[in-house]
Amino acid sequence: MARMNNSRHVDRRVQKTRDLLISSLMSLIGEKPYDLIAIKEILHHANVGRSTFYMHFRDKDDLLRSGIHSILGSAPLTAGSNGKLERFVWFSLPIFQHHARNARGWVSNIGIHGRTVLHEHLRHALVEAIVLNVEGIFHSGTMKSRKVPPDLLANHVACTFVMVLDWWLDEQMSLPPDEVNRLFLWLVEPPLKGFTE
Repeated sequence: MARMNNSRHVDRRVQKTRDLLISSLMSLIGEKPYDLIAIKEILHHANVGRSTFYMHFRDKDDLLRSGIHSILGSAPLTAGSNGKLERFVWFSLPIFQHHARNARGWVSNIGIHGRTVLHEHLRHALVEAIVLNVEGIFHSGTMKSRKVPPDLLANHVACTFVMVLDWWLDEQMSLPPDEVNRLFLWLVEPPLKGFTE
């Protein structure tokens, strides 16, 4: 039993270190362009050693990916009036809300290239998460009859989301999160309905 408690303690410590590094990167993104952030700055900000960093992450991009997956993992997968449709788009409103709360400080600082890098990682993470969440739908007869590969459908949803997110940021987030989310849903619902009815 003592060994199990010790293992849980180590897991919590590992998670705390990972969270601290992610938080430090996100904080630095609010201060300067992503391209100009050096790993040594992240380490200094988090008060973590270089060897500890490399125990958890390969590089800065890997740390960024982990942060994106963390945000996606915290977005609840809820069943609502849209039924199966929400299994494709459960992430959209929480991410818009996250940006509304946190992005104003760093949107102008991150730079065009930094935003491109961030959103490319976001797109990849979304494709993986969508495929995982809708595995049952992808292997159903409906899916096969339409001959649309699962990753193509997931890419369609993810690319549309990133496009809407970019547009919204360019517009200085002039719409509230729920309204921009409605626009996103309006764009992706028609092709998804055939797979969710």
